[in-house]
Amino acid sequence: MPKQIWLLIIATTINVTGGSMLWPLNTIYMHNELGKSLAFAGFILMFNQGANMVGNLIGGSLFDRYSAYRTLLYGTLLSLLSAIGLAFYHSVIPYTIFLLLMGFGTGVTWPVMYAMAGSIWPEGGRRTFNAIYVAQNLGVALGATVGGYIASLSFDYIFIANAALFFLFFLIVVFTFKNFDNLQDRQMHTSVIEQSGKINDRTAFVSLLILCSGFLVIWVAYTQWQATIAPYTQAIGIPLEQYSTLWAINGFLIVLSQPLIQWITRVIPSPKKHIYIGTGIMIISFLIAMNAADFTMFAVAMVILTLGEVLMWPAFPTLANELAPKGRAGFYQGLVNSIASVGRMIGPLLGGVIVDTLNMEILFYVIMGILFIPFITTFLFDKGRNSEKQGVES
Repeated sequence: MPKQIWLLIIATTINVTGGSMLWPLNTIYMHNELGKSLAFAGFILMFNQGANMVGNLIGGSLFDRYSAYRTLLYGTLLSLLSAIGLAFYHSVIPYTIFLLLMGFGTGVTWPVMYAMAGSIWPEGGRRTFNAIYVAQNLGVALGATVGGYIASLSFDYIFIANAALFFLFFLIVVFTFKNFDNLQDRQMHTSVIEQSGKINDRTAFVSLLILCSGFLVIWVAYTQWQATIAPYTQAIGIPLEQYSTLWAINGFLIVLSQPLIQWITRVIPSPKKHIYIGTGIMIISFLIAMNAADFTMFAVAMVILTLGEVLMWPAFPTLANELAPKGRAGFYQGLVNSIASVGRMIGPLLGGVIVDTLNMEILFYVIMGILFIPFITTFLFDKGRNSEKQGVES
């Protein structure tokens, strides 16, 4: 693995460690500390993810047309300033404003990180994006391990720790990423689908949209663990520290399960099948969570959820990288990240409205029902792509 990929891994881990101290607790903070409804919290998180979506598209496009280093620098600086603002001002209005700006700044950053990884180490295939994914979740594990305990002392400390780690991430970008623009060669970007007329940009783009529509649904479901299941666990008497432990389990299991995942991906190399299997496992995890009444059962549900996501998550950027025509890797990764942001935007609001107007059990049924959609979209994505290839070859 190139040393530049290791730099991306280290930077990603630090960045996500800071963010993961805060993001699992956003709904709890707004609901318990600020006294707002779950629907209101979902509405604010929707704006945060809307800003993140816009940042994804802008960041990906800037990677293709401008400078990876400068794009990372500006996105990280905006996130840092927002985190500092949150450390000093976190009543409702400042919280909303800084959360929106932070969403935009981090949105600019992530597609550049993924596209840069694919550009620097294209021969890595799934391993390239899996490395960044694992780094993200190591950060989740580290942040969640201490985040709940810090928040139990004071939420003020969470905001300070978040800002401190954003500052460290900013320093890494400033001093170690300067030469990344010279290392990447957008025109040498390798794609499984060549530019020789086998499949054009429009067809690749439509195929990616079909694939990502299922990705959106998966994220709508996944966000319920932060948006509605979080306060639900509080309501049934599970302490905040134990809820944060669920995310520590998630993050550490993602890291520890890599030998198993590498064996599975060798036996079943198709990213499409990874999506099928991972989505099925996710449905089982929500079925268990729906019937959980104590921390142990929620932990079991989280373990199962993690096994599903660790197999499925890297499949989407991998397929996007395969589809991307030359010079479009940044935009395609930005689109994948922006679709995830739309899911994170819709999920908390949808979940909050369903729980506030109906109940938690209905939400579980809705989530398990919509998780059958990715099976259809993944099938249609692959069918459409194969039809295009056969038509050209004939």
